[in-house]
Amino acid sequence: MENLLFIILGLALLIAGGNWLLKAAVALSLRLAIPKIIIGMTVVSFATSAPELIVSIKAALDGFPDLSLGNVVGSNIANLGLVLAITVIMGSIDVRKSFYTTDWPVMMLASLLFVGFIYFDGVLQQYEGIILVVFLFLFLVYLLRFQKTAVVDEMPEDDVPLPLYKTVLFLGIGGTALWSGSELLIDAAVQMAEAFGVTDRIISVTLVSVGTSIPELAASIIAVLKKEKAISLGNLIGSNIFNLLAVLGITSIITPITVVDQGLLSSDIFWMLGISFLILPLVFFPKGLRLGWRDGIVLLIFYVAFIFLTLNGK
Repeated sequence: MENLLFIILGLALLIAGGNWLLKAAVALSLRLAIPKIIIGMTVVSFATSAPELIVSIKAALDGFPDLSLGNVVGSNIANLGLVLAITVIMGSIDVRKSFYTTDWPVMMLASLLFVGFIYFDGVLQQYEGIILVVFLFLFLVYLLRFQKTAVVDEMPEDDVPLPLYKTVLFLGIGGTALWSGSELLIDAAVQMAEAFGVTDRIISVTLVSVGTSIPELAASIIAVLKKEKAISLGNLIGSNIFNLLAVLGITSIITPITVVDQGLLSSDIFWMLGISFLILPLVFFPKGLRLGWRDGIVLLIFYVAFIFLTLNGK
């Protein structure tokens, strides 16, 4: 029970820290007169993925690589199977053309690249991390030059200039909250895994990954309640791309990540590939370029099956 409270507290610090960091980062980029399109693609993306990044780096450095990998793989599954499912059950969304011209192909390519790197030797090496980060850089350059309209600012209310002292304060508090939250979360997750006799991987692909996907879920529900379609399929796919290329790329550059629990290679990565692929037919059938409540139920069933089978060691 105590570990669960620490996990909740750690997640709360991660979410609050990410939000403070986002406010500071946007204010700083506005102060430096960086174009809004670049802010949306780099600063905002990086800040909203900060919880996953910090948790993954901390877990890898502390010798818990399965927490690092499971967090990202589980988050990618949760973003589509849980966050997107709940969003489209609450209200259907129209899908942009950029989904099948850019977003989905890049997500599948990033997913296959990651699986190819880790499947055969069970290690994400430093040079492979560099390749992932370079791929992300090329993708961002492509978006900036050819797909400016594909970049959506999920939180335009954060685009507020702040006094310099407030920007520095938010940066400091946000960074501290992220690190403190990751400390609490990882320590409690490892102890909980030991207490229940399960592996770090199982805790990370279920509990930790859902926790680090809470910001996306909250933003999605708020967008639906406000009758806004700001949270689009493209934004969630963008988050998955960033998780694979930036979070795992940067983490493995700092320290190679080795798989401990083989369930990650025999099961989890294939669930991630499966749900990523499933989005394509759901978008086109039965109605073209639209996701409705039926699609949401299919995704939710897929996610519940993943959690059930993972917890039962299948």
